[in-house]
Amino acid sequence: MQVSDTSMDGIERAAERRLLTRFGDWHEILYHRGGREIIALIFGDVSEREQVPCRVHSMCLSAHVLNSIECDCREQMELAQRYITSSGYGLVIVLDQEGRGNGHKALILAARKAVEESITQDEAYRLAGFESDARDYGEAAEILADLKVSSIELITNNPDKESQLRKAGVSVAGTRQVALDLQLFPQLRQYYRDKAIRGHNIYVNNRTIRGT
Repeated sequence: MQVSDTSMDGIERAAERRLLTRFGDWHEILYHRGGREIIALIFGDVSEREQVPCRVHSMCLSAHVLNSIECDCREQMELAQRYITSSGYGLVIVLDQEGRGNGHKALILAARKAVEESITQDEAYRLAGFESDARDYGEAAEILADLKVSSIELITNNPDKESQLRKAGVSVAGTRQVALDLQLFPQLRQYYRDKAIRGHNIYVNNRTIRGT
């Protein structure tokens, strides 16, 4: 896949390569904005296509590097790549937004408070002195425009992500919800309950997870 050099109001394409993965032959494009790195992983041809399967994924050191089982970030990424490969085309955009956009220190402090005080992650982040969710998906919208993606099928359980992307001008043709089997990952039960409290649509094991 050939992609021309582009600069977009501070976001610039820095490098690209072919990337062989467990889920097929992908194309990686690295974008820069200031000191942040944003990655677009592309499978097949996405330019000027409609309903392109797309995962907008925030980096999670705990899951992707430290092999944590306290969240489903690694598995969400894998399920997205499998689905995109089976669809024949699509992309994953990986944003530098560790700890809900607050950084890894915030994640550690919030995780400790959530366990020690038996509170939700939202409450824990606020008590630790951070925003409950500081993530911003504007850069994903800019990258989708750069890649000339006409519309996307957004792989997410998060209505706020969909709303932010729409407000940024992304045409979201639909969403695809993805959650793990709680019989195989029972430790995620409270994690999903917390997400449901925040308004996420969690449908798993043939039922909807409620926040109460």
